[in-house]
Amino acid sequence: MSVDVVVVNWNSGRQLRACIESVLEFGDGLVGRIVVVDNGSTDDSLELGPAGGGVTVVRAGGNLGFAKACNAGAAGAAGDYLLFLNPDVRVLRGALAAVCRFMEGAGAAAVGICGVKLVGEDGKVQRGCARFPGWLHMLSIASGANALLPSLFPGHLMADFDHERSRAVDHVIGAFYFVRRGLFEELGGFDERFFVYLEDLDFSLRARKSGRAAYYLAEAEAFHKGGGTSEQVKAHRLFYSLRSRLLYAFKHFGRGQAWCVSAVTLLLEPFPRLLRAAARRSGAEALDTLRGYAMLWGDLPGLVRRALHD
Repeated sequence: MSVDVVVVNWNSGRQLRACIESVLEFGDGLVGRIVVVDNGSTDDSLELGPAGGGVTVVRAGGNLGFAKACNAGAAGAAGDYLLFLNPDVRVLRGALAAVCRFMEGAGAAAVGICGVKLVGEDGKVQRGCARFPGWLHMLSIASGANALLPSLFPGHLMADFDHERSRAVDHVIGAFYFVRRGLFEELGGFDERFFVYLEDLDFSLRARKSGRAAYYLAEAEAFHKGGGTSEQVKAHRLFYSLRSRLLYAFKHFGRGQAWCVSAVTLLLEPFPRLLRAAARRSGAEALDTLRGYAMLWGDLPGLVRRALHD
């Protein structure tokens, strides 16, 4: 039994080195390949020592997007499992062994994806499991109804679940995404139309439709800083998150439902966002909002083509 680890790097700084070192130290003799796919970093993250020690660095030469970079890192994998790690994750002692024991157990034959307990810098357990969102849920987010009436429109993240016990879930956060290699290859990997965000949710849903479940294993732990390097480019982060929402809607909802989500996202959602920025007296937030939506509106022709392509 072996695990191939894929890490997509983009200006992760010292976090990348800490991530790789944790895999090397706590691999429990289970790790076959470690592949770092670098999406055109301009910082010194690749010079901080990830190469060597069985680590392969793939220099994409530019930003491929997260889904495509993950697929590139998984190409040629020979292990029984794939582990997609964010650079801001550190594997803790015994985690990989616990996940492998669980996945190899008779009770996990129908489990295709496994996540672990993630602990943040504050020592608190992060609640990253999620339910598959429906179109009404996405409408509630776009319209701001989920913020005004959270009891009627709860978020798709399972904030009501304390994450202290193991259980089957719809989806586990992609920061630590452990997948059977056979399933990954059967589904054709991540859908590369998702540049970043929701590619893992889309994969979990496709896995569910194929008869494989996702499972949250609380007995295994990893550290997750959270926030990600996208904090460096907030307008782009908004653009790509909205773009992925629309792609997901057209892929998994009825056409009329997807157009409803799109209309509210494109025409209504900017206003509550700008009001929130005004309430916070944050000109930077307002500017990022306008820039993010400008990119989204500018990308509409290409987005529609990609969304309608099945």
